[in-house]
Amino acid sequence: MFDQELEAARAYRSVAKVALASRLDGLRIDDHQRAAHGFAWIATSVAALEAVADWAGRGGCALDHLIARLAFAETIGQLVGGLPMGQNEILRPADLGLGEQARALASSCAGLIDADHAGARAEVASALAAGQWPSESLGDADLDTIRDQFRRFTDAEILPHAHKWHLANALIPDETVRAMADLGTFGVCIPEEFGGLGLGKLVMCVVTEELSRGWIGAGSLGTRSEIAGELIVLGGTAQQKAQWLPAIASGEVLPTAVFTEPDTGSDLGSLQTRARRDDTGQWQIDGAKTWITHAARSDLMTLLARTIPDAKGYGGLSMLLVPKPRGTEADPFPAQGMTGSEIEVLGYRGMREYALQFDGMIAPADALLGGEEGQGFKQLMRTFEGARIQTAARAVGVARRALELGLDYALNRKQFGKAIVHFPRVADKMAMSLVDMVMARELTYAAARAKDSGKRCDIEAGMAKLLAARAAWSNADAALQIHGGNGYALEYEISRVLCDARILNIFEGAAEIQAQVIARGLLEGRN
Repeated sequence: MFDQELEAARAYRSVAKVALASRLDGLRIDDHQRAAHGFAWIATSVAALEAVADWAGRGGCALDHLIARLAFAETIGQLVGGLPMGQNEILRPADLGLGEQARALASSCAGLIDADHAGARAEVASALAAGQWPSESLGDADLDTIRDQFRRFTDAEILPHAHKWHLANALIPDETVRAMADLGTFGVCIPEEFGGLGLGKLVMCVVTEELSRGWIGAGSLGTRSEIAGELIVLGGTAQQKAQWLPAIASGEVLPTAVFTEPDTGSDLGSLQTRARRDDTGQWQIDGAKTWITHAARSDLMTLLARTIPDAKGYGGLSMLLVPKPRGTEADPFPAQGMTGSEIEVLGYRGMREYALQFDGMIAPADALLGGEEGQGFKQLMRTFEGARIQTAARAVGVARRALELGLDYALNRKQFGKAIVHFPRVADKMAMSLVDMVMARELTYAAARAKDSGKRCDIEAGMAKLLAARAAWSNADAALQIHGGNGYALEYEISRVLCDARILNIFEGAAEIQAQVIARGLLEGRN
């Protein structure tokens, strides 16, 4: 399916890589950041087409084929005309000196991109209005059962309550957290010998996607357990694994990731929080952290600190496993030597964000992950792939929920004597939102499969997050537009989904960071 168009897109990606390498010619990527990041978007777009072609080629239904057709037509149209890297940043072929190559791509795909696809969009929208959705089976009965289980849980336990929790800025209730734990949410990838399910990143994507469809807070609750679990599985001592992994998998221990500091952002090499051993061998922690999710109700901090003060950059950083008492509403930070203040946010609620201050907080002598100093950044880097794939899955869930809300409103809202779903501009929004969601979903699954195969997949993970975050935001924006003025009212769920969607382009590495990782990796020939 679309073999000719896919080969033409791949060829365009190849000449874009050559053009970028020629332009850099020994210069740093930052010297030509727009061109480099533009190439990353080109490569991501082509990878998404490959994923969609593979999905639609597995014997999909007529709706699947329509979605694939629209995905190819729109994506190739963007490659030759203008590829959105941001709301006001459009990559043009001229930015990489590819005007002639873009015209050749357009010529080879003329039958597709010159066609009028209004009928295809209308068919897709009509299928949605009739309750039909594209294929989502993963070809494995067990995986499909897991999806169904978490979808039913989300429909029953998350969706009916999420918006009121959001409006109240409430924590996800303890009973809901316990129910999620009983389903295995926090131990999906933790080995069975430590009480986890011992499953792969593809399963983690399915679980995260379904929970995030209900509320991003629910889908994100497992992220901290995923990061902590992977840190300990890959880098922990035997004693640390035995102590922490079963408790994390069961939900008895809720971890939080304590990495980011004021004014450092993605520049982890500039971290200033210090940890030093005192006379008893314990660790004493001093410094400030910010944007720490779920800090008050957590029981364990995976904390990145500088333990070798004379070492420059990343070399002086170590990862500490720091236990803490769980806070309450009345006393959110009861640990001695630790204080915190809440950062009020537009969305992404349910766990709350905090700025933390450490003033001589004590961690046990055996808190050093793996028992070796100076390995913290390397240990953290090994979790980035999984965390970014999981973030992409969160975005897919948000993108789907936005589409569901837009569809429901369009079916029930009457204007000028008929439901607004019958107006072409409304139908177009729904059709293309579905296309964008499927592209993001299939690229995310492809990244998860790559991770499960054991290969390095920082490029694939970056691509998945880059595309899925854009899809979540564009779907939420389109769904709010379908709601009209009502979408701007707090009482409507889409107002929350829009706020939730916006964060996805920022955390776990902003879109610009993902593009940098992708461009550098591809130029180095890692894919």
